[in-house]
Amino acid sequence: MMKNLLTMLVLLSLSACGLIAKPDINITEAEINPVSSTMKVLQAKTPPKYPIPVAVYSFRDQTGQYKPQQNVSSFSTAVTQGATSMLIQTLLESRWFTPVEREGLQNLLTERKITKKQPVKKNESEVPQLTNARLLLEGGIISYETNVSTGGIGLEYYGIGASELYREDQVTIYLRAVDVHSGKVMMSVSTTKRVFSQQMRAGLFRFTSLNRLAEAEMGFTTNEPVQFCVLQAIELAVAEMVDKGIALGYWKSGSDV
Repeated sequence: MMKNLLTMLVLLSLSACGLIAKPDINITEAEINPVSSTMKVLQAKTPPKYPIPVAVYSFRDQTGQYKPQQNVSSFSTAVTQGATSMLIQTLLESRWFTPVEREGLQNLLTERKITKKQPVKKNESEVPQLTNARLLLEGGIISYETNVSTGGIGLEYYGIGASELYREDQVTIYLRAVDVHSGKVMMSVSTTKRVFSQQMRAGLFRFTSLNRLAEAEMGFTTNEPVQFCVLQAIELAVAEMVDKGIALGYWKSGSDV
């Protein structure tokens, strides 16, 4: 009887490996990030006849937080440090704004200086003046809260159990538009995105005899990428800024002109 029970446990543990969806371990091709629903709605609006030139010097992580890890020191930041690039790409794809290069301004000026020193060919004009920005976009990632909401459910009987746990973090960004000519803060928007994590597991832990122990465990964890959550928050902030600017009369869509 005990031998049959042990055989059944071994077969169960081996067959359980096929019950869990495993990721493909083969090397996959790179893919383009899908367009979010927020960006699709923003792109569906009629853009202005002349996109608004905007400058972004820095849109950085202002939380200073590191990834929480148990029993180890971590120097990996909790959120992405590339939020400036995300914001510039969002502005460009929105078709409402024309971002001008300011984050790498020194590199741009150096390259223009090199180009200017080269002899000008016949009928070739010199390096033109840089495009001026009408708006200056400021702000950043101002908050990343962990364990905003946690919970789970589980059941265990006679050494056989299963459980499900979840955790929600929260990332918040602020984005404001400043009039370059007057220095006036024209508007400020704030968006928040929840970051969801889930863990499911099932296990067996039982003594089959006085000195024989049977143990089996299976499960999986799903973590929502923080950088995609930051990107979604940025896209929503840009969309809200467009709607707010229309409501305040700062700009109009091409269909309203």
